[in-house]
Amino acid sequence: MISKERITSLIDERIQELEKDLYVVDMTISSSNVIRVELDRVDGNVAVEDCMSVSRNIEHNLDREVEDFELHVSSAGLDKPFRHENQYRKNIGKRVKVKMHDASKYEGELIEYTSNEIKLSDKVKKKIEGKKKKEWVEEIYTLEMKSIKETKIVISFK
Repeated sequence: MISKERITSLIDERIQELEKDLYVVDMTISSSNVIRVELDRVDGNVAVEDCMSVSRNIEHNLDREVEDFELHVSSAGLDKPFRHENQYRKNIGKRVKVKMHDASKYEGELIEYTSNEIKLSDKVKKKIEGKKKKEWVEEIYTLEMKSIKETKIVISFK
């Protein structure tokens, strides 16, 4: 079986050479040597060329005659939950959906991230005392990281 340390070393080597603030979101190696690598970037998006470069570095340094393997290198998808703290930092100012372990859900603009909690801001219509109509009010939600099941970016085509 191919060692995780060897693959990690090859990925890190190429990431350092590219100097684009790339990082590994997830890396797995199955028992049948299927290697899956997901990359993201601190600022901006991962280019196809970045994935190809990392893929080639892994492929050219492993011998298929010795160990047969299947390799998939991709960017972290917009539809996937955050799995790295840099994804929270990168998406400050963007709208996210958060599912909690207790099944409650929150949606709003990610305005702050620390290793212990995140803060979301959202506009909600609420009944104000002394007024007939509901009015838009800003709500701030402070959510503990240990209580969060998953956080995803809200994809909008507006």
